[in-house]
Amino acid sequence: MAADAGAEIIVKARATTVSKSDDGFVNGVVFRYFGRDYSCKAKVVIAADGIESQVARWAGIDSTHDLRDVDICAQYLISKIDIIPDFCDFYLGRELAPRGYAWVFPKGDDIANVGIGIGGTISGKGGKLAIDYLNEFVKRKFPHGKILAQVVGCVPVGNSLPKIVGDGIMLIGDAAHHSDPISGGGVANAMYSGQFAANAAVDAIRIGDVSAKILSAYQNRWDKEIGSNFKHVCRIRDGVLKFSDDLFDKCAEVVSKMPPGKVNMTQIFKTVLMHQPRLLLELRHLIRSGWL
Repeated sequence: MAADAGAEIIVKARATTVSKSDDGFVNGVVFRYFGRDYSCKAKVVIAADGIESQVARWAGIDSTHDLRDVDICAQYLISKIDIIPDFCDFYLGRELAPRGYAWVFPKGDDIANVGIGIGGTISGKGGKLAIDYLNEFVKRKFPHGKILAQVVGCVPVGNSLPKIVGDGIMLIGDAAHHSDPISGGGVANAMYSGQFAANAAVDAIRIGDVSAKILSAYQNRWDKEIGSNFKHVCRIRDGVLKFSDDLFDKCAEVVSKMPPGKVNMTQIFKTVLMHQPRLLLELRHLIRSGWL
């Protein structure tokens, strides 16, 4: 869509720093492309470079994470496996994926993304990394599968960054720590933050003021519509992480009896509350805001 609208797309280009005007506003980036350095000016720079954004740091915004607020993930693309292509599978267990889960996301009739995520503070304990947990899972679940590709990385699962705008710059998606604190899912929230930031950029450029004060309309909208719930969701997550595998099994058993089309996040939370009513104290904030 961007290309159709006239944007020039440059692939395999790596940003190396941001440029700033005399008054300290971010006004572009320097990037390396096929061994040569180029500069590109922009009225607003939107950093979408993922976890612990380098673009944010160059602009003077702290994008670092605490290990407690990240999950370490590893994923294979595996073919020649027996799956049901119409369903995504999730696996929970303290031994299987401590403070995380394993997933099987079908990409066809016999091919899927198979991955695992574990807590950042757990990675390396006992000499085991996320890839080790993944290899154990794959060996047990898909012993005859063919591994075609591999990716590894971190996912932010804490609160949003307290500062996601600066003079001439905004952060979106994982760069702004916008992944869901419970599931680690980032695509939907990245689309929301991207849209909010785009709207703010258009308005700022239209009035000729791209200061952090004006661009903060983006952060205000994010906080109001989505981000304000994150701190409550983080506490719910911390409570759920104390569940035993047996309790997870009981919750899953209840959910499995529901009609497939009726299973949603609200129903899952209700099931959890049946077993842990104390979580209602946190859920009340989400219910009041319309999140549930």
